[in-house]
Amino acid sequence: MTRAQKTALVVLGVVTLASLAAGWLSTSSYSEQFRDAISAPPSSRFPLGTDELGRDRFARLLYGTRISLLLAPAAALLSTLIAALLGGSAGYLGGRWERMVTSGIDLFLSLPWLFLLLAVRALLPLNTSPFTSVLITFLLLGCLGWATPARIIRAGTRTLVHADYLVQARASGVAPARLFWQHLLPNLRPILLAQFWVSVPVFILSEANLGLLGLGVSEPLPSWGAMLRELENYTAVLQNPWMLTPAILLVVVVSLLQLLLRTEDPIPC
Repeated sequence: MTRAQKTALVVLGVVTLASLAAGWLSTSSYSEQFRDAISAPPSSRFPLGTDELGRDRFARLLYGTRISLLLAPAAALLSTLIAALLGGSAGYLGGRWERMVTSGIDLFLSLPWLFLLLAVRALLPLNTSPFTSVLITFLLLGCLGWATPARIIRAGTRTLVHADYLVQARASGVAPARLFWQHLLPNLRPILLAQFWVSVPVFILSEANLGLLGLGVSEPLPSWGAMLRELENYTAVLQNPWMLTPAILLVVVVSLLQLLLRTEDPIPC
């Protein structure tokens, strides 16, 4: 790991810890409204000012960071598990099942990711509770983002199927299910980890897109996407440049994650 990557890891750790300690770092709740300080500028009381409803932007940024940084890895984990089961079983079993899974992968990859995400989300209820909206966003990202990692996992599985140790285990009479779970999947771990971490920044940006269009996490629960909707008022942004803080933090976090993913070492199978 390079010095830049270590620095990126430290910064991401600080951002994550700050979001988890939102209750200690902020004196107000993300939904608390201060009617005496509507659209207030930054001050010692409100470091990033307040929004048009009198809510503390700093508190909402901390709580929104927590939601975005927890939602994206959770969705990435779900999509990686789905990809491992479908892609791994397709590469291992072959035949008709592999053709079915490959057709499903091609179908998902033929559709633009953002268009598919928005179309499916628009079909689901929009007037939901904050907790339900978080759950819907989590399931939506996880269940629609499996195609690309599944294709890579399937290719890796096809390579491992013909490895000497698997051929010997199969010749020794090891049951196919045991062979898959105990011998094949553990050797796919580097690929699974790589696909998980590659998906995290993608899902962070996808959640921000949903929130920006009003299809993500419901109010009053904050998220980066929901806070970015304030940037639609161009005049207000020019007069209050601190409103750009969520966008800057989003760019910084995604850029640091991309920096951590850079490596010249090949991923072993």
